[in-house]
Amino acid sequence: MKRSASGNIFQIVTNLLIVSVWFVNGLVCKVLDLVPRHREIVARILGAEFSWILTKLIGVSEILMAIWILSGIRPVFNVWAQITIVMVMNVLEFFLVPDLLLWGRANILFASTFCIFVLYSHKNKP
Repeated sequence: MKRSASGNIFQIVTNLLIVSVWFVNGLVCKVLDLVPRHREIVARILGAEFSWILTKLIGVSEILMAIWILSGIRPVFNVWAQITIVMVMNVLEFFLVPDLLLWGRANILFASTFCIFVLYSHKNKP
């Protein structure tokens, strides 16, 4: 089946939006530690002793997720990995550290919306 130009543009834009979420959160918020709240969340959930390095490792893994998305390798597995990671992380934060979340417990609504967007963009590939 032939892809339309608008279908290609849709896929490129949605992929870049999703990639940017993973890349910015990984690099800016965690690896560069420009949003210390992320390190505080890790410290509260996993312990303060290793929170600095664990936050960096989580950031690197988020950057790797962005690269994986761009690679196009095993896209179905990638989509479900993204959804699982985001939802597990947000459920843990919902119960364990709601006071550290940008929008408190409402953060889970934004996470769910992101997951729906990830799934929708995958299901609507041209």
